[in-house]
Amino acid sequence: MSAKPSLNDVSVVIPTRNEAKNLPYVLENLPDGLGEVILVDGNSVDDTVAVARELRPDIVVVHQSRRGKGNALAAGFAAATKTFIVMIDADGSMDPKEIHAFVAPLHRGVKYAKGSRFTSGGGSDDISRIRDLGNRFLNGTTNILFRTRFSDLCYGYNAFHRDCLAAFALPDPHDVSVAARWGDGFEIETLINVRVAKAKVSIAEVPSFESERIHGESNLRTFRDGTRVLATIMRERFSRTPVPVVPSAPVVVDLPDRSVAAVDRAEAV
Repeated sequence: MSAKPSLNDVSVVIPTRNEAKNLPYVLENLPDGLGEVILVDGNSVDDTVAVARELRPDIVVVHQSRRGKGNALAAGFAAATKTFIVMIDADGSMDPKEIHAFVAPLHRGVKYAKGSRFTSGGGSDDISRIRDLGNRFLNGTTNILFRTRFSDLCYGYNAFHRDCLAAFALPDPHDVSVAARWGDGFEIETLINVRVAKAKVSIAEVPSFESERIHGESNLRTFRDGTRVLATIMRERFSRTPVPVVPSAPVVVDLPDRSVAAVDRAEAV
C-alpha cells in the first residue's frame, strides 16, 4: 500500500458560524501533520472560537468582514500560507479523514481536486429529492455551457494548489465599503468550479461521502440559493471579463466518464 502524502504543505480552511457543538468532531478528526488550520468565524454568538482554541491551540482564527460562506472562504484563502488549500465545512457532514485523498492528486501535479458525492465511491445521507433534482439540473446546465464533465457542481469539499486563487478572482474579503459582493454567498462553490474550468486548469474528481449535519440547522435555502447558483452560471458564461492566467496550468481535465483583516494566531502551548 502506498504511503499517504505529506500534509505539512496544506492549509485547511473551515468557515464557521455558531458551530461550537460540531467543531469537536471536525477538529479532532483532522489528520495529523497539517501545516495550518484556519477557522473563519462569521460573528458567532456561541463558543465557536473558544472551543476551537481549546481543541487546537495552534489554530489560526480569522474574523470575516462581510457575511456569507463565500466571504468566509475568501477570507480564509487570503490568510492561508501553504502551497495547498483544503476547504471543508464545520457541520460534521464532511469527513476530515478524506483530506489525504484530496491532497494526493495535488501532489501528482493536478491543480484542483473536486469532491464528488455522485462519482463511484461517493455518496450522501443528506440530500433530499428536491436538492438532488436541482443539483442534476445545475450540473447538467454547467456541463453543456462550459463543456465540462463535472459530476457534482455544488459540493463544497475541494482542495487546490494556491495558483488557483488567480482563477478564482474573488473580491477583497475585507472590503467593507459595500455590504455584499457577488460570490459572498453559497454560490461560491459554483463560482470557483466554473472559473477553474474556464481557466483550463487540471482537475481531478475525488469521491466523497456526505453525512448529515451533526447539530443545528443549515443556512442553505434550496430555492433561494439554487437561484443564485443558476445566476452565477449564466453570469460566468456570458461574462466578457478576461480569464485570469494560472501559472503552469496544463489543459487537462481528469474527470470520470459517466459509467487579512483581523487575523489572530493563537500561541501554541
